[in-house]
Amino acid sequence: MTNNLAPITTSDLRAKKHAGEPIAMITAYDFPSAKLVEEAGAEMILVGDSLGMVVLGYDSTLPVTMDDMLHHTKAVTRAAKRAFVVADLPFLSYHGTVEEGVKNAGRLLQEGLAKAVKMEGGTELVPLVKRCVQAGIPVMGHIGLTPQAVHQLGGYKVQGRDLEAARRLMDEAEALQEAGIFSLVLECVPEEVAALISAKLDIPVIGIGAGSSCDGQVLVFHDLVGYASQLQPKFVKRYADVGTSIRDAVRDYVSEVKERRFPAPEHVFHAKEEMVSKLYGGGGLRS
Repeated sequence: MTNNLAPITTSDLRAKKHAGEPIAMITAYDFPSAKLVEEAGAEMILVGDSLGMVVLGYDSTLPVTMDDMLHHTKAVTRAAKRAFVVADLPFLSYHGTVEEGVKNAGRLLQEGLAKAVKMEGGTELVPLVKRCVQAGIPVMGHIGLTPQAVHQLGGYKVQGRDLEAARRLMDEAEALQEAGIFSLVLECVPEEVAALISAKLDIPVIGIGAGSSCDGQVLVFHDLVGYASQLQPKFVKRYADVGTSIRDAVRDYVSEVKERRFPAPEHVFHAKEEMVSKLYGGGGLRS
């Protein structure tokens, strides 16, 4: 039996699938959120390029760079000692040559200390996936709604609604598994299609907006806890509203500062009276 304190591995994740034990995955983008996510018991942490929208304030994930991903991945891996950390390859970091893609994937492991990388796309990624796996880089696939291709897809829409599109998703999933991915994210896919893909693959399938039949689920941290998140897709369940609590706390602080109620006597340090007297009387302070 796996030690509960031992780091999660790809073998552990596959074993959970075959045992029918659902896998919990959550995004995290910094040290404190990763620490809380791990303490809560999530097996997987995704340093998603969604940080562009929820942390950096962009309108999409497209402006996120390798430097951004490395910076945030390093922060997360400093906190996560047990959870399996996967880092997204950002837009255009793996769409050129296979060599460039392998190099950037390797940086997320070598410099960012992630355990694996995630890349969006279907059969066109097979050569890159194979090379990464040969180089010892675990790869998580991502099909369905792929945010990096949002303009090509015509917006954030459910994918695989018709027979042709559903069959294409199934073909892509099988091709990626054959290429060597250890897990697959299905985003915004009809539950029936996701269930078929999950049953057909030997690897764990993690859903987001793909129904309850997947082997695990992933949500964005800020959406889940209501932390200054403006998005509320149908597939998101909000478990808390920390944003309101934070805003109220800061508003109280601002009010107390302006009314000179903070700092109160219990928050103040005092010097000895003799030293203060010398400062004022001995020219230590100038007016």
